[in-house]
Amino acid sequence: MLNIKIITVGSVKEEFYRNKINEYMTSISKHSNASIIELKDESIPSNAGEAAVEDIKKREGERILSSIDSTDYVVALCIDGRLTNTNGVASLMSKASADYTGCVCFIIGGSLGLNDAVIRRANYKLSFSRMTFPHQLMRVMLLEQIDAAL
Repeated sequence: MLNIKIITVGSVKEEFYRNKINEYMTSISKHSNASIIELKDESIPSNAGEAAVEDIKKREGERILSSIDSTDYVVALCIDGRLTNTNGVASLMSKASADYTGCVCFIIGGSLGLNDAVIRRANYKLSFSRMTFPHQLMRVMLLEQIDAAL
């Protein structure tokens, strides 16, 4: 059975999103072992300069990396990643599960994006669009695609 791990920075506050996430996780769990790991997001000062932003991304990145196993196939969601469709996601998961003994691990960063160390660890950079989406909505969109791909 396919093992899927979704690592996200920050929690989902809106009930509508939480309900959709639970609905997709229930469906996904019928075909795979799936889990979501929610990591603490850092507070961002209103006057944060470039150095503060990089420090925040580094701390969040360290938490992400500590949640990834060496045997995981890591898919980082990045705006500059590869665009694909649902069949592409299915193919990606199938190939990753055949070639790796760990989980297919999807990473959704915090509101400032992913630290470079996390991006370097990724086996694949995936983009849903060149547009920016709220991270809570991105989790729902990712789960919908995983569900459809299974």
